Amino acid sequence: MNSKKEKASAYWKENIRYLTVLLTIWFLVSFGAGILFRETLNEFRLGGFKLGFWFAQQGSIYVFVVLIFIYVKLMNKLDKKYGYDE
Repeated sequence: MNSKKEKASAYWKENIRYLTVLLTIWFLVSFGAGILFRETLNEFRLGGFKLGFWFAQQGSIYVFVVLIFIYVKLMNKLDKKYGYDE
């Protein structure tokens, strides 16, 4: 990377790519599992609850929290890669 501007631009492109992938996963879990595939998932049970209901009520929240930790880990690596870690 030659200039600060190019470095910052590459950093943000990679950051946006991470966000896009992680938010897509969350959307698929929350909307897909909780709404679109609810009927199919309701054939299974988790903790006494139908799985589609569980994803709509709890699963998407748990997945979101896990994705936050994944994002933090990815950003720490990204910061080191571009020299923004302090």
